[in-house]
Amino acid sequence: MEADIEAANRELADARSTGKPCAPLRGRLLPEGDVEAAYRVQQLQARAWQGRGERRVGAKIGLTSRAVQETFGVFQPDFGMLTDAMAVGDGVEVPIDRLLQPRVEAEIAFVLDKDLPNPQLTTVDLIRAVDHVLPAIEIVDSRIAAWDISIVDTVADNASSGLFVLGTTPRRLADVDLRLCGMVLEHAGEPVSVGAGAACLGNPLHALQWLAGTLARAGDPLRAGDVVLSGALGPMVPVTPGAAYEARISGLGSVRTSFSKGDNQ
Repeated sequence: MEADIEAANRELADARSTGKPCAPLRGRLLPEGDVEAAYRVQQLQARAWQGRGERRVGAKIGLTSRAVQETFGVFQPDFGMLTDAMAVGDGVEVPIDRLLQPRVEAEIAFVLDKDLPNPQLTTVDLIRAVDHVLPAIEIVDSRIAAWDISIVDTVADNASSGLFVLGTTPRRLADVDLRLCGMVLEHAGEPVSVGAGAACLGNPLHALQWLAGTLARAGDPLRAGDVVLSGALGPMVPVTPGAAYEARISGLGSVRTSFSKGDNQ
């Protein structure tokens, strides 16, 4: 089993470096439904990134939206690590060749002010631990060919992480109702995805609670200063090379990203 986990890690690393996606890992290198083995693959990747100098800055939660879950036939959240190398400035153009098969989704990002080492957290614990929230665009990506993923494939692939963009208008939790925050993601002035905070496990705070408890039980809790991407507020959208996208979330403001046309455009 250990040899298969290492082989899965190598295939994902090769896909990142060559820009050529690999075949699905499930049923080939990792047993169907073996989420624990998939997280072991993810941990190998995280060690490699940190070994080359990348700094952990937080975590992302995936598969929180029913729409996204139904797209891929998975019915539980997952998580992945965020590093400083994944961060992109608001409005900064992303080289399309940096990614394999990117998609964008709008999210609410939490920035923590306190550590969360306790696996049994109340809503009050969470509210006290959050310094502020920001609008965010997550640029998700998959090293698995054609996005043919199960829960095992996406977990091993760091929850299908790519890059992330944070807005620059911090808001206090007391100033917004996260459940009712409406979201629209636009391309060329037209809406391509709409949603609300309630699409994220009923409330983005629920997603944060799930992640904080999961990581605390694993002995690797969220820390003060961490950024947490809480999950999609609506359907994700395949990226068009050369396109620009803007997400507006009521009460939080807006955030933008754009992509180069690439060498073949």
